[in-house]
Amino acid sequence: MSEASAAPKSATARAVQAAALIVVFAVVFIASRLVHQAASVVGTIVGLGFLLLAGTLTSELMEVFGLPHLSGYLLAGLIAGPSVLGLIDAGTLTRLAPVNALALSLIALAGGAELEIGMLKASAKSIAWATLLQHTIVLVITAVVFAALVPFTALSTLGTGAIVGAALLWGLISVTRSPAALLGIIAQVRPAGPLTTFSIAFVMLSNLVCVLLTALMIPLVRPLFDSGEALSFSDLTQLGYDMVGSVSVGVCVGLALIVYLRLIGKNRLLMLLGLGVGLSELLRYIRFDALLAFLVAGFFVRNFSQQGPRLLEAVQRTGALVFVVFFALAGAKVDLSLLRSVGLVALALCLVRFLATYGAARLSSRAAHDRPVIHAWGWSPLVSQAGLSLGIIVVVMRAFPGLGAEFTTLSIACVTINEIVGPILFKLGLDRAGESGKAAEEGSGATSTPTPTSDA
Repeated sequence: MSEASAAPKSATARAVQAAALIVVFAVVFIASRLVHQAASVVGTIVGLGFLLLAGTLTSELMEVFGLPHLSGYLLAGLIAGPSVLGLIDAGTLTRLAPVNALALSLIALAGGAELEIGMLKASAKSIAWATLLQHTIVLVITAVVFAALVPFTALSTLGTGAIVGAALLWGLISVTRSPAALLGIIAQVRPAGPLTTFSIAFVMLSNLVCVLLTALMIPLVRPLFDSGEALSFSDLTQLGYDMVGSVSVGVCVGLALIVYLRLIGKNRLLMLLGLGVGLSELLRYIRFDALLAFLVAGFFVRNFSQQGPRLLEAVQRTGALVFVVFFALAGAKVDLSLLRSVGLVALALCLVRFLATYGAARLSSRAAHDRPVIHAWGWSPLVSQAGLSLGIIVVVMRAFPGLGAEFTTLSIACVTINEIVGPILFKLGLDRAGESGKAAEEGSGATSTPTPTSDA
């Protein structure tokens, strides 16, 4: 049920939820001190169940403060994680990694299924201007500011060329967005309207652009780190191979889903679980992009068959539980010591990214002659960062290990801040735009995205 359409819960109900949450944390806290956490299937299942229950209860209590459910999932994970109470240890987080792969595959699948060709055509001008300005203005401004702040970090020991390269890579990370947070908020408040349509279309296509930019940026900046290494066009050839391969796999998966949904249609939960975990691992092994493949698959089902609504319904039911754990895990992985060590610089970089994103959004909206609601709030879905950003950080560090721990620390700290603040701003934008709850009121299926308790 959407937040907008649900009846407000009584003070008694909230008190019961708060008491239940305290009891859950107390029981697990005592058990964790009395019983050694074994690296076993049982320990992992207990951790999974705890995150699911604690995340759900905390998200309900967040409604009292007008905050999105995602904030509750993140907060529950943060408190339970190694940085605070230590109820979920690092080993359990590692063993729950397949949940992240499953969640990201469902996010991409649902995101592709939301991209209807007619919707893209209607928003083509807005999306084109936003894509151009967001991926140039934000990248350049954040890169310049990062280079200016390098003297205040341990990266000051790098040479001039390496600093320029690091700044460009920072700009690349800064233009990534979070489809998980976007779809999670949409699932909760069930909005409909021009801001919702623009947000879905732009963020999903932006992820594709970021994947391409990453593959292009790495070979381009490599000579800046090593003057003896020239630009290799073999990297660009590999990029083409990976992109074509990922799209081809996506089309094949889309065809398979159409056939399955049309001829069988049963046990869709098990089908999506197997597809999300199994195919993600296979694509990772052959070095294809799983996010792109699942995005194409969902897009293919939505636009070249009549099975789009059935696919979204299946993803919604599967993702109802998976996404709670996904964001709770994200909260548990937050390292507060990292935030303390680079706090001021990270806050400055996040502020600059926000201002650049806001300014680029206003400029693109004015150039595209968008509706007033997009001009006023079109920036709100662009602040969040999460899985894609962290994935690109991993790729960058593998390609340039010489950047060291300081670059990784700053990157993760900024993603964490944006991961917490972004969903709150997007929900605020939808509320102020008057679009929250519209899909439920109209009985629309246009935003029938994966929903955690009623994502992301």
